[in-house]
Amino acid sequence: MKRNTCPFRRRFLALARLLGALVVLFAGGSRAFAQWQTQSLQLKSGWNAVFLHVDASHTTLREMTESVANSPIEEVWMWAPSPTALQFIDSPQEPVVGGSVWLYWQKAAPASGSLAFMSGNNSYLVKVASNTPTYTWNIKGRPTPFKYNWTTTGLNFVGFPSLSTQPPTLDALLAAIPDVRRVAEIYQYPGGELGTGNPARVFGLRNQAATRGQAFWIRSPGVFNRYFGPMELELPTSTGVSFRANGSQARILLRNIHPAPVTVSLNVLASEVAPTGQRAIVAAPPLLLRGALNTSTLIYSHSVFDSTPKTFTLAAQGQLGAEVEIVLGLNRSQMTAQPGDLFAGILRFTDSLGLSQLDVPVTAEMGSTSGLWIGAASVNQVQHYIKQYDKTSSGTAIVGPDGKYILTNTLTSIGQTARDFPLRLIVHNNAQGQSLLLQRAYVGLDSTTNAVITTQEGLLNKDFLSSARRISSIHLPWSEANSPWSMSGNLKQGGSLSVTVDLGYDEQASNPFLHTYHPDHDNLTANFAQKAPQGFESFGVRRRIDLQVQPPSNDFNSLTSGNQSLSGVYSETVTFNGKGTESREYNVRGTFSLSRLSDISTLTQPR
Repeated sequence: MKRNTCPFRRRFLALARLLGALVVLFAGGSRAFAQWQTQSLQLKSGWNAVFLHVDASHTTLREMTESVANSPIEEVWMWAPSPTALQFIDSPQEPVVGGSVWLYWQKAAPASGSLAFMSGNNSYLVKVASNTPTYTWNIKGRPTPFKYNWTTTGLNFVGFPSLSTQPPTLDALLAAIPDVRRVAEIYQYPGGELGTGNPARVFGLRNQAATRGQAFWIRSPGVFNRYFGPMELELPTSTGVSFRANGSQARILLRNIHPAPVTVSLNVLASEVAPTGQRAIVAAPPLLLRGALNTSTLIYSHSVFDSTPKTFTLAAQGQLGAEVEIVLGLNRSQMTAQPGDLFAGILRFTDSLGLSQLDVPVTAEMGSTSGLWIGAASVNQVQHYIKQYDKTSSGTAIVGPDGKYILTNTLTSIGQTARDFPLRLIVHNNAQGQSLLLQRAYVGLDSTTNAVITTQEGLLNKDFLSSARRISSIHLPWSEANSPWSMSGNLKQGGSLSVTVDLGYDEQASNPFLHTYHPDHDNLTANFAQKAPQGFESFGVRRRIDLQVQPPSNDFNSLTSGNQSLSGVYSETVTFNGKGTESREYNVRGTFSLSRLSDISTLTQPR
């Protein structure tokens, strides 16, 4: 294939990669979901119509049947009409090899069929051996949010997301859409061989249960339908809710499309054990439900998902209050596992009318704090160093025998400053949890146009320097090598980091006591012939910086932001070293906050 050498295209792709590296990703995404749920299909001898609410494409039909001893499943046919074919199908079709609307699998010749897997939100015809009166087929798969595109000029082959237990009748389920119920022709498969009476038309809707997992042929000439139950959900993605490794919040819009008010209950269920060869699941994600906003503190209340369901009362369709926004948060402070471990569960919505059950998969990965963190410390307390001297009753200082005032005490308490003093913090945390404090960092594209974080501008692609960024911290000593300082501890909620930064007494670029062109502070002897020793004109400085990361506050936003923002107590001990062993310490205190700018875990440095 001819290589695309268009400069504009190369620049566009490169900038897109950089943008993707800088933007923090929130809930959603296309990564495969990994919750597991078993759907039990009650089958009769002969032909059965089923609707699958789980996606079992992790395994093949051959494996599904061979894993069960003496499985009576002989054939599986999937209804897969093309969009144009939908307009011309007006009667239930028999499964025919080579038909444009059927994919098939046959036990007797598994390699010759066109169907290998069973996916969710699809209808199937399943043939059970004639010597099997009844059979329960347990299919484990990933829950699939219900979705179906209705056709008004052809036939629909569809099931309903009804309750797993005590399903409603078709009459009760379709009562909310009288226009459809009035004209609908509904057919079902009672079992046995295909022929006259199979499929059979359903006339007694009051006696026919809308069993979850059962599929029906339905024709509604000229009447469109999007109603399959009183609840309708708008999800972050078509496959459910995924917080991935860095997400914190997700929104679901719950809407009542029934003519009567309804109360919806929401439960969080644990996933079943993953099948062999699939990714293991640690537990269900620790979810929070966002509550009302306190207008005084601008803090949202929240509640924890437990065994008690959350309920939402919705007005009738079309009225004010017929829909509600549900904001879910992931409490990462309650997740204890290794980075990359999977948490998965199921959000189950049921309605007070007893008509429907919507199962939505929810997943989260145990994230790490690797990447580039940018923030600031705000110093607002400084240690005093106030000497107190002996005085007479009139307040005059008393001079001792050596001719000096008599020192009685030195105050070294911490006091509040008149104004906060800002200090920029740049921290990189690698995949192994080793944190580095940086004086400056460069974010851009390397020679292969991959996004990188580096300590040297020379390691960036010179063609894209206009889109690169340099981040600097002026309170830390500059050096040409820009070697980072290794920090001890862990960058995480409840963790702490410590680092020591030394300023040599003769470092012209960074020591605040040195002034190169001032004869009293140039660190040279009186005749400018040689360097003066430490303590004569300048002091060595040692800064010990400690970051104590605090657990999150007990509010919704704090509990759900652990992978993207951290805050806590900043403390620093500054030691000035003078002549010989002379030294003096000062302490400062304050607060700090860090936000993750990038999750790139590698810091690129010169070799």
